[in-house]
Amino acid sequence: MTALHSSTARTPDVLRAAMVRALHDQDAIKSKPVAAAFEAVPRHRFAPEAPLDQVYDLHRTVPVKKDEHGFDSSVMSTAHVQAVMLEQADVMPGRHVLEIGSGGYNAALLQELVGQGGQVTSVDIDRDVVERARRCLDDAGYERVRTVLADGAAGAPEGAPYDRIVVTAAAWDIPPAWIDQLAEKGRLVVPLTMRGTTRSIAFDRDAEGLTSCSYRLARFVPMQGEGSAQERKVMIREGVALQTDDARVNLDAEVLNKALNASRLERWSGAVYDLPDELELYLTFELPGAARLHASNEIVEQGLVEASALLGVPALVNDDSIAYRTRRENEATGGFESGVIAHGPQAEVLAAQYLDLLRHWAGNHRRRGAGTLRYLPGPAPSFIPQGAILRGHGLVTASWH
Repeated sequence: MTALHSSTARTPDVLRAAMVRALHDQDAIKSKPVAAAFEAVPRHRFAPEAPLDQVYDLHRTVPVKKDEHGFDSSVMSTAHVQAVMLEQADVMPGRHVLEIGSGGYNAALLQELVGQGGQVTSVDIDRDVVERARRCLDDAGYERVRTVLADGAAGAPEGAPYDRIVVTAAAWDIPPAWIDQLAEKGRLVVPLTMRGTTRSIAFDRDAEGLTSCSYRLARFVPMQGEGSAQERKVMIREGVALQTDDARVNLDAEVLNKALNASRLERWSGAVYDLPDELELYLTFELPGAARLHASNEIVEQGLVEASALLGVPALVNDDSIAYRTRRENEATGGFESGVIAHGPQAEVLAAQYLDLLRHWAGNHRRRGAGTLRYLPGPAPSFIPQGAILRGHGLVTASWH
């Protein structure tokens, strides 16, 4: 966001107008209704304790509440992510919308979109968050938004069916209540976390379950209550961690730390490295034994783990070995080439598997929106195919075109 220096230029109205222009420039806002909503809602009224520069920054969250460990348990999401998700939701006037996860500001944006003929219901499990959202909504003139104290996994059955359900916390699964309360041709927009990778996915309801019409990058605090994540995270050593929600992946910290101590194997694919977010989603589904490798700045600076792990990178793990993606400059591939770093007794095998996927993606699926994700509710099948991720209430599958 462009810095504004004069005292006059730093008024909320001017900052909000600049924010909307920047959201247009970055393709977060694409439609007139979403632009009008952002222009109308005074974002700073929902974060009265925060500096205006922080409130109107496109990519900064605003803390709302911290847990007993000092971590954010509730935040006002970035304006950029909120705009992206509202565009995904495609909310029309007169619609009934359920928001899972309250904060106030996003509910006000939704109320602007549905207009006087529509209804917005916002649900949160945290009493403090609901009460704060209610105060802010009333203060900003959005008394028509309904706020409900409840576990978001149960939705809000008294207002169902909903034309749109918008989830504003990272969900590990899609509870049956969300599908049951969604209108026959309704849309669910949810930041869904799969093997440590989160995407905001717009799902349309169909006869069998849910089918994606778009997915975008997103980062959210996790859901609380029944919808909280069911995953494991182990520290291999100080500054290096692995996480997965696949029960079939054995994360033995002692054995994998020993592998990390061994000489590393470096292999290069000869394939272009590009569109890292699209590649990451593909690998999340297609890697057998998938986990997510995280490393601290200190570990990366020591040269033990590549920089690709700073924000987490899809890793291929078996009982005693690990492989993950890296890159290097290569003019022959148009700028960068993808490669693999592997450690452990089976490093060669894992590296070869990983390289095959990198080459296949680069040759066949290297474009925006190449994946179609489906959520199939129901009990776990006897056989889980490659490219499918088991959840508590159903199965997430991905196909690539």
